[in-house]
This record gives sequence, C-alpha cells and structure tokens, in this order.
Amino acid sequence: MTLFRLDASIRTEGSASREIADIVEAEWLAVHPGDRIERRHIGVDVLPANAWANAVTAQRVAESDRTPEQQAAVKLAAELVDELLDADAILLAVPLYNFGVSQHIKTWIDLIITDPRAASGGSPLLAGKRVVLATVRGGAYGPGTPREGWDHSTTYLTRILGEVWGADLTLVQREFTLVGVNPALDAFAEPAAKMHAEALTAAREAGRALALL
Repeated sequence: MTLFRLDASIRTEGSASREIADIVEAEWLAVHPGDRIERRHIGVDVLPANAWANAVTAQRVAESDRTPEQQAAVKLAAELVDELLDADAILLAVPLYNFGVSQHIKTWIDLIITDPRAASGGSPLLAGKRVVLATVRGGAYGPGTPREGWDHSTTYLTRILGEVWGADLTLVQREFTLVGVNPALDAFAEPAAKMHAEALTAAREAGRALALL
C-alpha cells in the first residue's frame, strides 16, 4: 500500500498543518507498518511559478515544436498526476495563508489540471479515492465570528478535491493556531486549546479510517 503525502506549509518546524498530518500518517503506519509513503513538500521545494503557463501553452503546439521549458512543464504535470494515481490513499496538509489559497497549492492544482488525465469530461481524477485534507487557520472563521466568510481556501479545496476530482474526502480542521503566538489573541487561549484538542482527535480518527481501505 502507498500513501501520498503533500505538505504546503512554508515551515518545516512548528507547522500546525504538519502536526495534524503527522498524526494521520502515524495512524496509517500503525495499520500498514513498513508500507511506502511518497512525499512532496511544495511549501519548501516549490514548484516553478512559470510551469503552469508553459504547460498550458504546450498543449497548443505539436509535441515536436515545444520549447524545453514547455517540455519540462508537461513532464512535471505528468509526475504530479502519477503521484496521485499511484497512491492508495492521499494526505494533504494545507494552511490558510492571507485568507486564501496558498500559491504553492494553487500552482500544484493548476499544473495537474493541464494533464489530459485530469481533464473534465472523463472519469474524475481521484474517483472514490480516499483523501484526508488537513487544513489550519491562524484565526477563527466560524459562524458569528468577525472573520466569518474570510476563509477563501477551504471551500475551494473541497470543491476541487471532492466535486471536480471525485475524491472520498475527509476534512480535518484547526483554528486559532496563532493563539499563543500573537499577543492580541491571548484572551482566546481556552477556546483555542479546545479546538486544538478536537483537531488532534479528529486527525487520529481520520488516520484510522484512511488506513482501513
């Protein structure tokens, strides 16, 4: 069995999304000890910013006429799709940045969509495949909060993964990750601790379910 794990945080230490994903991964390994985990950390080993444009323009010319940059972009897009298709299950760790979708995960998605296997009209790319999306937010964005509706990442990601690509999607979320970091949020220590504990429990449950393929 193979688990594909993608991290989009720009941090390697102290990452809240990584903490959740580590728990999901540990639960997977508890059921599948020694099985393969393929990894890609696009927040650190970033995808080229111009790869999407090169992959798009490559589709408009004959393969023999493609520039080296276009050839490289098409090859990279195919590798990204291969990683998803070759995996038995998928784990994505994606933080909310500046109220929106991280540039790293957006580039990843845009590149994948250029591959013919991800094109609309056929079977969805991840039809029925189990995917856990671990996402974190520095503040609180729930109903009744001042920032309700400001999270422009989570809905986008769930639509792409679940509705466009057809994944069997489980969402694990944590809010208020900046409590204890930003002094302006010190008054929210108690609800933040509760949210943290709930997220870790949800991660364990999601990891166990993911492992039981």
